[in-house]
Amino acid sequence: MRILLVEDERKLAAVIKKGLKEVHYAVDLADNGDDALFLAQSNPYDLIILDIMLPGKDGIFICRHLRRDKNDTPILMLTARDDVEDKISGLDAGADDYLTKPFSFPEFLARVRALLRRKNTEKSTRLKVVDLELDQLTHRVYRAGKEIELTPTEYTLLEYLMIHVGQVVTRTMISEHVWNDDFDAFSNVINVYVNYLRKKVDRGHTRQLIHSLRGVGYILKDK
Repeated sequence: MRILLVEDERKLAAVIKKGLKEVHYAVDLADNGDDALFLAQSNPYDLIILDIMLPGKDGIFICRHLRRDKNDTPILMLTARDDVEDKISGLDAGADDYLTKPFSFPEFLARVRALLRRKNTEKSTRLKVVDLELDQLTHRVYRAGKEIELTPTEYTLLEYLMIHVGQVVTRTMISEHVWNDDFDAFSNVINVYVNYLRKKVDRGHTRQLIHSLRGVGYILKDK
């Protein structure tokens, strides 16, 4: 699942991003309101974590703007302010939940999971390609009924390939989703992780699901 984190405090943003990636979420980061609004309008996110006090457009403006544009992505507001009026303003702008800084990380993750569950009540959270299954809420993966242990990066890469089953995904697409915008898409790292996945997902199975297209990208085939 893909999350947009909007936080201008660099140390806090780094801690939150690291913690989310450790539990298998793909995370895009924005440190100002203008970039945040652009990313939120340009990409499909499962959750937006939005600080109120930001350089440029503030969180309340961004939230109102997204809701006015019929963007129903769940929004978790973060702020150092704990005034009741501030909370009311955030919720009235369209936020789904509100958390005051500083907060405990376990509580933060529990709120993230709750919002993702709420968002996915009307659709399946299990991705299935042939006999490969991935649960987006529990982050468990199975091939032919046997559980596969994956690292956070391996999981995020596999989830991305399964979401785009039957489609070629380029190295640039993978680098932006699994790593970040300034990652070198032409480094050997992506190929290394694809090979890790092949060993865990395809080894021992007659049918191979993950394929490389030289000079183009990768594809997870269901046929």
